[in-house]
Amino acid sequence: MHIIKKVVCFLLLPSAAVAQHDHSATYHAVWLETAYSRHDGQDTAHWDADGWVGGDTHKLWLKSEGEVRDGDSEGEVWALYSRNVSIFWDAQVGVRHDFGAGDRTWLAVGANGLAPYFFETEAHLLLGEDGTVGARLRQENDLLLTNRLILSPSLEINAVSQADPQHGTGSGLTDATAALQLRYEVNRRFAPYVQLDHQRKLGDTAKRARSAGKEDEENRVSIGVRWLF
Repeated sequence: MHIIKKVVCFLLLPSAAVAQHDHSATYHAVWLETAYSRHDGQDTAHWDADGWVGGDTHKLWLKSEGEVRDGDSEGEVWALYSRNVSIFWDAQVGVRHDFGAGDRTWLAVGANGLAPYFFETEAHLLLGEDGTVGARLRQENDLLLTNRLILSPSLEINAVSQADPQHGTGSGLTDATAALQLRYEVNRRFAPYVQLDHQRKLGDTAKRARSAGKEDEENRVSIGVRWLF
């Protein structure tokens, strides 16, 4: 959503501010997705929040995603210093905190921007408190079917350098999630959507899941709303 966010923020500026843009001014924007799904008889509420405050060059970027399933919550919170290094790319450094099935905190270093062919990209290396190195790559693309109807395919891949029995992950690639979201933008601030997710555990993580009698893949359909504040 990176390039769309920049365009939206530009459109949200007052016309006078657009005409005489102050590079030292401070702006902010917040996106929130809330969704609901039901899988294997379990109700699950999802959230994905993404927001920043700052100027053209320096920003504080905050984001969180997770779910609540049968009263138990699990997710992550990010706090990142983001510096614009080229027209479509920000370098980022900060922390990520995971909560739910065992809390842990990571140092995060990476980039957020627009790759060729308009793929919005988030790529981060993570250093855990115990010396574990992790990595996440996420890409998303918006395909305009009409001016309001948008199809957004995305892919997220995670990896860690060493096994973590507490979280049920093995070393190497741990999981991948492919999603397809179809949303209708009633206006810039409100867009209901339906989303199909296919999540698959990989490598040693998949073997650990099967050994514990758990599934190594999951398909899920959810309905939700994207908000812009």
